[in-house]
Amino acid sequence: MNRAFRPFPHGSTYSGALFAFLGATASAPLLPLAVLPALLWGSAPYGVRAALALLVWAALIAGIGLVPAVRRVLIVSARRLLKVPLPDPVPVRLPVGPPGAGPALAAPDHAVPSGADRLRTPAWLLLHVALGWAGTLASSVLFLMGLALPEDWTGSDTEIALLGWTLRPERGWQSWLTAAVCVLLAVLVCVATSGALRWLAPRLLGPSAAERLTLAAERERRLAERNRLAHELHDSIGHTLTAATIQAAVAGEVLAADPVAARAALHSIEESTRAALEDLDYVLGVLREEKAETAPVRTLADLPELLDRLRHTGARIEPDLTGDLAQVQGTLSRAAYRILQEGLTNALRHGGGGPIQVELSAAPDGLRLSVVNRIGHGTNTGAAVDRGVFPTSGHGLPGLAERIRLLHGEFEAGPHGAEHWRLAVRLPVRVPA
Repeated sequence: MNRAFRPFPHGSTYSGALFAFLGATASAPLLPLAVLPALLWGSAPYGVRAALALLVWAALIAGIGLVPAVRRVLIVSARRLLKVPLPDPVPVRLPVGPPGAGPALAAPDHAVPSGADRLRTPAWLLLHVALGWAGTLASSVLFLMGLALPEDWTGSDTEIALLGWTLRPERGWQSWLTAAVCVLLAVLVCVATSGALRWLAPRLLGPSAAERLTLAAERERRLAERNRLAHELHDSIGHTLTAATIQAAVAGEVLAADPVAARAALHSIEESTRAALEDLDYVLGVLREEKAETAPVRTLADLPELLDRLRHTGARIEPDLTGDLAQVQGTLSRAAYRILQEGLTNALRHGGGGPIQVELSAAPDGLRLSVVNRIGHGTNTGAAVDRGVFPTSGHGLPGLAERIRLLHGEFEAGPHGAEHWRLAVRLPVRVPA
């Protein structure tokens, strides 16, 4: 019983009735155009002319529904007045993935809207107008009857005649009871009209199969973009904070004994944090869906600068770079830089002292990268600096493995002998078919 009366106090019931009334009102200006052919065919029987006027009226209403902008207006109005969650209409075309995020998504054949999909808006308009006129006329008549029936309002006997049906309630409580029933029926008509429109809206104004496919592809693209940004942010900010922490510790340790080295460490902190701020500003701009500036690009050309910054922490870096690195372009160069950055960051955080060996070999068939460091929780710096234990999120190596998998590369990380840890990666130049 409570469920049956639940729609009565809700404002959406009456805003839905208003929505139905607006649909009926909006179709009224088309009536003169619909009646014109019937008037010109004066020799036809009345029933034929009435049917012709209705058919022309329905055709005009349906024709308006074929205008693309009308569907957007109907969705917005239904969302506000019917309180139905409807997404905005989208072009039925699958988006292309971002650069470096994998192969582009191609629109399948069924991504083109079918004839049935195109007729959903005209069908909604016709049903909206029909329900609007029926609901408006029925609720208006019932409500006026409810006002007119009580004898105290009219001061005389009341008789209501409609379509050959006559109602003459007795004076006294019978007229008041009949009036209450009429008002209740008017409210029930509003509830039924709103409920019918609310049931029809998702089916006729909601996304079609092709639009749902497009929306799913768009969600997938956004998720892939955010995952890529999360990897970029983890690599850039994580590396910068690790290096800055060590450099600050080194600067504090040698500040009195070697001011020149301390100033060099502080300068390195300034440079690395400025680069990290550029990355952070870009990522936040994309996440806020603002028009971000050009994305900061870090490639293998920036590798010497990265190694220099690490040397300011006191770490001993032993690079072995072979091949023509300048020929490595685009996604492969950016990915190789981020992989080495992550490997060096892990070596700084978790290494046990001693040199960090960095190998990078560019061959015609691909790139080979490796970072080797001593296992332990000591320090990689030359000075006796206590860095403490760095917290770990557990996302570094899994994120790295995912990045390499998307590039169809090979990934290996684990102990290398008894005292060392080795990160080894191979990235092919050409993605296998």
